[in-house]
Amino acid sequence: MKHYSERITINAQIRFGRPIIRGLRISVYDILGWFASGMTVEEILNDYPELTKEDIQAALSYAADREHKILIAL
Repeated sequence: MKHYSERITINAQIRFGRPIIRGLRISVYDILGWFASGMTVEEILNDYPELTKEDIQAALSYAADREHKILIAL
């Protein structure tokens, strides 16, 4: 997969500056929340057809990278 920065953007004018997918109003936080609630990739893609599997992978990669950076900072 290409680096998540090709799919994840941050814009203070959209979703209060949360990282979002390709300029959509769907945030990384939304995707993580859907997984936490038990949704599968297929269910997410069915409910949000504007997303792709690569978008979901980018969100997970972004979250993992951010978690790693937080742990290193501690």
